Amino acid sequence: MPFYEHVFIARQDLSQAQVDALAETVTNIITEHKGQVHKTETWGLKQLAYKIAKNRKGHYVMLSAEVEGDAIAEVERQAAINEDIIRWLTIRVDELEKGPSAMMRKQERRGGRGRDRAGEE
Repeated sequence: MPFYEHVFIARQDLSQAQVDALAETVTNIITEHKGQVHKTETWGLKQLAYKIAKNRKGHYVMLSAEVEGDAIAEVERQAAINEDIIRWLTIRVDELEKGPSAMMRKQERRGGRGRDRAGEE
């Protein structure tokens, strides 16, 4: 089966439990299509480069999965219907990345927190 990475951005006014429920919905769709989610990462609430649907921030979530293309089509269809998801991107990869993604490694280097404008924690 091919490997995919699916990243979505959820609205800023959602709670973390609601964002986790959105990720669980994607996981359920993939498992219903006999696929397997290898990794789910929540990157947190981040500033967007520009306003999207009146949102300046968004909750980022990435899922790495091994599944057929029809399941990905269903995941993207559900993302288009869901008004809590403001953007998504799915890419097919040759192999899944082992360990944490680059975004998670970046957070670990910072100690799990961002810095303010003065460069102080």
